[in-house]
Amino acid sequence: MATKKYDFLIVGSGLFGAVFAQQATEAGKRCLVVDKRSHVGGNVYCQCIEGINVHAYGAHIFHTDDRQVWHYVRRFTSFNRFTNSPLANYEGKLYNLPFNMNTFHQLWGVNTPEEAQARIIKERGRYATINPQNLEEQALQLVGRDIYEKLIKGYTEKQWGRKANELPTFLIKRIPLRFEYDNNYFNDRYQGIPVGGYNTLINKLLENTDIRLNTDFLQEREDLSAQADMIVYTGMPDAYFNYCYGNLEYRSLRFDTEVLDMPNFQGNAVVNYTAAEIPFTRIIEHKHFEPGNKQAKTVITREYPEKWNPQREAYYPVNNEENEKLASKYKQLANQEHNVIFGGRLADYTYYDMDEVIRQALDRAHDVLAK
Repeated sequence: MATKKYDFLIVGSGLFGAVFAQQATEAGKRCLVVDKRSHVGGNVYCQCIEGINVHAYGAHIFHTDDRQVWHYVRRFTSFNRFTNSPLANYEGKLYNLPFNMNTFHQLWGVNTPEEAQARIIKERGRYATINPQNLEEQALQLVGRDIYEKLIKGYTEKQWGRKANELPTFLIKRIPLRFEYDNNYFNDRYQGIPVGGYNTLINKLLENTDIRLNTDFLQEREDLSAQADMIVYTGMPDAYFNYCYGNLEYRSLRFDTEVLDMPNFQGNAVVNYTAAEIPFTRIIEHKHFEPGNKQAKTVITREYPEKWNPQREAYYPVNNEENEKLASKYKQLANQEHNVIFGGRLADYTYYDMDEVIRQALDRAHDVLAK
């Protein structure tokens, strides 16, 4: 029997695929990475526009408490010290996120944690003791009506494309409330963005790997599979199995990117627009991801959540009860596949942070390569 050209065929060049490829090539394995897009990097891909690294598929801010993952990514690139401190715009007024003493002062004029806690108890009212049946009731129980109406309801309904009282409670089981003046969105010990954008990281991870772009694995499955002993698949599980149980549901995004002839548009990397009547959820000003960027122009992106269909990119799963049952059936099929590794956000039908994807890829690579 002829020896196959590659040890691993890796479908998708996002973080899971790139990390797995790096670990495998470091162990002396031969890897072919295929991607249906015209570039590597998946959703962390950056496009350089006017000297600014534009996050082409939405803001990606790396953060982790996993020391091993942090040291791993820093083997390949330097990270800046960007701290995520988004703002919310509701009817022209700005509020700090996450919900902290700055937010409470902006909302109610309170100055002390005691005053803020008393106001939240008042806002919760009768919802404090109910058994929440939907996301709206869950949010009202956690933070009360004022925060919910101004900063949660409209944004959430745009994001999911459904009324908040039609969404399940588990989507918002916990809302962090900080009774201190701290606008740092993440609690993780390590945070930043690769200097020069995420392409610097991805290109290093893939530098010893053969790559084919504009290649749809599902359209060329037979020919591509014949070239490798094992497949690493990071795409949609329902697509892999030809939708035999039906379609899983996803949400998609549309990005409207614009170059502005000014050095600074909004003074912050991310501003969420929480009012329902504004169709986009946020505006990203990319140069603020790179502290010290002095370019004369700026680049902004408006982000519009949209219903997914097979002609759109799937960005995150709709993890309601119906979809979870369907995903479980596909996972059972995946477990029966020989010589195929499923991993990453899409393949697992799970929304992971970037560090979780990297951790998963490192662990899976270790297990496979140790055999």
